[in-house]
Order: sequence, then C-alpha cells, then structure tokens
Amino acid sequence: MPAMPRRIIVNTDAKNEADDQFAIVHALLSPTLEVRGLIPAHFGNRRTNRSLEESREEVDTILGLMNLTGRVVVADGAPAALRSSTTPSPSAGSRLIIEEALKDEGTLFVAFLGPLTDMASALLEEPTIQDRDVVVVWIGGPSYGGLVAGYRPEFNLSNDIIAANVVMDSRVQVWQIPMSVYTLVSVGHEELLQKVAPLGDLGDYLVQQVIDFNSRETEFMMDFRSLGDSPAIGAVINPLGALWRERPAPSFDEDGEMEPEDPSRRLIRVCEGIDVRWLIEDFFAKLRAFAGARAE
Repeated sequence: MPAMPRRIIVNTDAKNEADDQFAIVHALLSPTLEVRGLIPAHFGNRRTNRSLEESREEVDTILGLMNLTGRVVVADGAPAALRSSTTPSPSAGSRLIIEEALKDEGTLFVAFLGPLTDMASALLEEPTIQDRDVVVVWIGGPSYGGLVAGYRPEFNLSNDIIAANVVMDSRVQVWQIPMSVYTLVSVGHEELLQKVAPLGDLGDYLVQQVIDFNSRETEFMMDFRSLGDSPAIGAVINPLGALWRERPAPSFDEDGEMEPEDPSRRLIRVCEGIDVRWLIEDFFAKLRAFAGARAE
C-alpha cells in the first residue's frame, strides 16, 4: 500500500509581513501534504488593530489567486493573545485543531507561522490531545547557545508569551525552528523578479507584495526578504533536510527572554539548520509547474 500524504494544518499570521504567503502556497502545492485547513492568526496590535481580520483577508486573497476559494477549509483563530495560562480563547481555529487531533488518521502536523495562541487554546480546551499523534512545528523563539540573531524579543514569541509557555509545558510533541535558523532563508528582489514574478498572477502578487512591504522599511533599504516561515513547511515535507537537536523544552519570562535551561524538563526537537537550497528551489519548481498547468 503506498504511503499517504501527511496531514497538516497551517496556522498563519498571513498579513504580518510578506513571507507567510510563500509558505502557504508551498504547502498547498506539495503533493506529499494534505492541507486539512488554514487558520488565520492574529499578530498583536503594534501594526494594526485588526490583525486577525487582515490575516483572514490575505488567506482569502491567496486562495483566490490559486482558484481554491471554497475548496480549502479556513477557520479563524483567536483575535488576541491568551490572557492567562489556564483560560483558553476558543475559536473555529482551535476547534479545527482539536477535531483533527482526535482522528485516528496518522500524525497530524500543525505548522505555526506566528504565535502559538490557537495551539495553547486547543490544549486548554481539550487536554487529551497532548497525548495524541500531534506534532507542533513552530517558527519562533530566540536563538539558543548565546547566538545573536535579529531583534529581541523574537516577534512570534512576543505576540503570545503565555501561549508559548502553555505549549512548552504540555506533553505535545514540538519541533521548534528558532530565529537563528529562519532568518537565513533569504531571497533577493532580483531573484524573485526573474524566477517568481513571471509565473502568472500568483507569482506576480507574491513578488510585488514583498517589494511593497520592503519599501515601507525606514531604517535601511532592503532588496531581499527572508522567507522565514517556509522552513515549517519544508520540515514536514523533508524532516531529514534539517539538523535537529533534542533540548529541554524552554520556558520564557514575561519579556520573552529564555529562562536558564532546565534539564529536568521534557525534550523537544530544535532545528539547528535546514537545506535552504532544496527548500527554495522546491518552491520555485512547484510554482512553475502550477503556473504551467494553469496556462495550458
């Protein structure tokens, strides 16, 4: 009997920056993945007061460009971060996670491209799912081992520190892809203009929204973007295309700093590197095939 595609739910703060869009498309175009749903997520209120709504609108835009409107489940997540570690924020998104986690259909991967709010809420609503065959793949958290990478506090973590601690304190399997890894998945404007923009309306949109986002940068000019959410999809497609180390589950203080490592805590898998060449080229190739099929 041939192997079956891997079940995955993608939880995405899709309008936060300009990289979620690439990860969503990559998941939807990968035949080894069966996307059971997309969960639009909030991304705090530093940039907008309607972050969840903007993420939903962006997910709908991507599905429209792929002619998948109404053909992929979309379930909105919670509108804001958890207020306490014992009180869930139920949503259609957390219900989708629970429903899929309770099915006996093999491993369920839940990829989080933003905060962990909806996973934490699902665990608080239905604690039994932490002992199901569920793997949380999280793009987020600061670098380990004294590495300095990017800003502090790490953005996805900072948008719901309580939720991150709820997930790390649970028994659910976690694959964490920290900032020191996800910031290194960079592509330049010129590469995108040559390889992605010519690939139909979808390719043109993906590239233009990167250029538009970078044009709002006030600190320094940018002609590149890290496709920092794509490793969550790549890790599920090709787990052996990443380097992993087992570490005690981290805990975070109220400022988003990692507490000293506690060897008594349960172990999670932390990504220390990913095959960026394969990851980016796999996306380019699948998008070319998609555009070619639509042009026929």
